[in-house]
Amino acid sequence: MKVVIADDEPLARERLRSLLSEAGGIEVVAEAGDGSEALHACAEHSPDLVLLDIAMPGIDGLEAARHLAAFEPRPAVVFCTAYDAHALSAFEAEAIDYLVKPVRAERLAAALERVRTFAAGRERSSRNAPGPRSHLCARLRGSLRLIPLEDVHYLQAEEKYVIVHHARGEDLIEESLKSLEDEFGERFVRIHRNCLVARHEITELRRCPDGHTQAVLRHAAQPLEVSRRCVAGLRDTLKHL
Repeated sequence: MKVVIADDEPLARERLRSLLSEAGGIEVVAEAGDGSEALHACAEHSPDLVLLDIAMPGIDGLEAARHLAAFEPRPAVVFCTAYDAHALSAFEAEAIDYLVKPVRAERLAAALERVRTFAAGRERSSRNAPGPRSHLCARLRGSLRLIPLEDVHYLQAEEKYVIVHHARGEDLIEESLKSLEDEFGERFVRIHRNCLVARHEITELRRCPDGHTQAVLRHAAQPLEVSRRCVAGLRDTLKHL
């Protein structure tokens, strides 16, 4: 079984590594000090299991687990944390188990057995993410790019992908525009059936001679078309910005 250990405390990682060595049949393929490093390690090594701390700097364990749920193949997640207050959120993120530090050998062994059951094909429960993400995750060849939501200018549907236009360029993600609108509706507004724009990016609605309306963005070279059905709602939105 390939395992990634993610914890911002080196001593905690060392303890888990020691316990895993005693369990047998385990290969620790990578260690990470935060959620971002954990996601990159998983993209590179495709582990069977991620031992994931919750309270980590940047992307925390809960958000990392929600990103991992979209990986293919999807690794099992076992949270290892000093607090028991996050248990409900952990299982909503479809964790296999929840271990409280200091992790005991027998509890880890039980968690590993659950992971083996998961890997053998246990049916997954439906996802119920506890809250919106702070990043979008673009899968690249053998790795990934994490895009902070505050850097996203607009999202444009293109066949089965969505193009993320952001501060450092463009990336493709395999998510639907509708699911992104449902999750991030407070941050983005729909201007067309194939386009969501960050509310703070819109500086002006421009009426064209042919009767069409365009949205002028702070960080876009060209204005974007606004569909007729979205114009009234968009004008109302801009009044309250």
